[in-house]
Amino acid sequence: MMTEIQYAKDECYTPQWLFDKLGVQFDLDVASSYHPLVIVPTKDRYTIEDNALVKLWYGNVWMNPPFSKVTPWIDKWLDHRQGICLVPLSSNGRWVNKLWDSEAACMYLPANMKFQGASGHIVNMRWRTALWAFGETNITALKMSNLGRIR
Repeated sequence: MMTEIQYAKDECYTPQWLFDKLGVQFDLDVASSYHPLVIVPTKDRYTIEDNALVKLWYGNVWMNPPFSKVTPWIDKWLDHRQGICLVPLSSNGRWVNKLWDSEAACMYLPANMKFQGASGHIVNMRWRTALWAFGETNITALKMSNLGRIR
């Protein structure tokens, strides 16, 4: 169970410009909120109350998981194999190796990436982030976004 402090640190919303660049419609946002600042282009969402890690994931998934505990989210995303996830770059953790060893495409995001916090303030990340994509539509979206180079 996340503490209130962890939850507050993990409540960082993906900026609109990123979704504009990707141009992808998602079926499910698996780590979402009903906060008005959440602007993920999706048909459905799971919030912390839904516990997405035990629910069925379907269709094209968007995932910006809690950065405080990425591993179980990566495991489920890798099993699902359809969607885009935004995660921190890390040099430790087995989840990084799992992503790297998968067939998912990867794109590092700009070093000055900013998120929006739940109170509306801008959150400057202390670490870089990356997008990972499974599925032809999602990999093409990364390529067409011109946000960076793809691996």
